[in-house]
Amino acid sequence: MEATVANNGTVMKIALVTGAGSGIGRAVTLGFLERGYAVVLAGRHKDKLDAVIRDSGADASRTLPVAADVGDPAAVQRLFESARSTFGRLDVLFNNAGVGAPGVPFDELTFDQWKTVVDANLTGAFLCAQRAFALMKTQSPRGGRIINNGSISAHVPRPNSAPYTATKHGVTGLTRSIALDGRPFDIACSQIDIGNAETPLTKKFLTGTLQADGQMRPEPLLNIAHVVDAVLYIAGLPLDANVQFLTVMATKMPYIGRG
Repeated sequence: MEATVANNGTVMKIALVTGAGSGIGRAVTLGFLERGYAVVLAGRHKDKLDAVIRDSGADASRTLPVAADVGDPAAVQRLFESARSTFGRLDVLFNNAGVGAPGVPFDELTFDQWKTVVDANLTGAFLCAQRAFALMKTQSPRGGRIINNGSISAHVPRPNSAPYTATKHGVTGLTRSIALDGRPFDIACSQIDIGNAETPLTKKFLTGTLQADGQMRPEPLLNIAHVVDAVLYIAGLPLDANVQFLTVMATKMPYIGRG
């Protein structure tokens, strides 16, 4: 599996983004396309993936939308087989897909709510990373980069967030393990922990969100362009250099000193 060559004769890097249809995944996908990458867009709703491609204005030859539930092993297998058959290799996986559970008291969480979050955030990250690892290990030129989307919650929780927080702590362990196991095969693994990036889901923080002391207070948001810049910086490094962990957040959000 040789490197993909663009129409102008340059070697084109291939990225795969999960959760590419909205929020951070959408923004990072657009960033990769602007930088000249070919991008495999993965998400549960193909219409959203198609909309991202239309908004990008990118040539169709540089995009591949694939509807996939990352918590389903068969769907993940099909996703990576499609990426391989279309582009022949993979240089970057941005393991971004994730969900949360309703913010209810810990003892009121249902098993189904717990399992939904674990399947998407942790099992999904594992399944995609494992498929990417296997492809990067055997392709020529060998190697690649896996970037896991952790969270501020990989360090400290918000109230009533046990499933999300537990999975994001798990992603940190997964990141460390992949980084170690990937060394012999030129596979680098990083984690980006993002705090309060501005998306439709986080705009509610501006009016108030529950704090550790039980009060509701507004929190500042981070322009999502800075998140894109951070991911692209990591992705653009040579494989003999790595940013192991990177935190990018709104400067005044209550993380340092939270609680």
